Amino acid sequence: MTTTTLTGQTFAQTVEDNEIVLVDFWAAWCGPCRMFAPVYEQAAEQHPDIVFGKVDTEAERELAASAQITSIPTLMAFKKGHLVFSQPGALPAAALQQVIDAVVDLDVDAALAAAQDAQQ
Repeated sequence: MTTTTLTGQTFAQTVEDNEIVLVDFWAAWCGPCRMFAPVYEQAAEQHPDIVFGKVDTEAERELAASAQITSIPTLMAFKKGHLVFSQPGALPAAALQQVIDAVVDLDVDAALAAAQDAQQ
């Protein structure tokens, strides 16, 4: 599977409708973004069961602002509609794979329940 361009109109629905969504916030003028792009594309091809989205921060300024993007590239991961990872910086392939594995293995329901218990 290849990456999917996400916009302000498609972002929320994509995150809600899919089990796991990774999102790369990038810009064409960003050198580290261009270095990360082939790594991200390769991971997308290796994991067809995961949605790999891309948000062009220049074209989608409002979306980037609402996501509080202050540095690019920034990688976010959502599982069952919940943000479970967010980190700026270009990742090498091995580190990206570690993030993917951690998100796949994460029991988001148990994590949410534990967080709720901790607040009480």
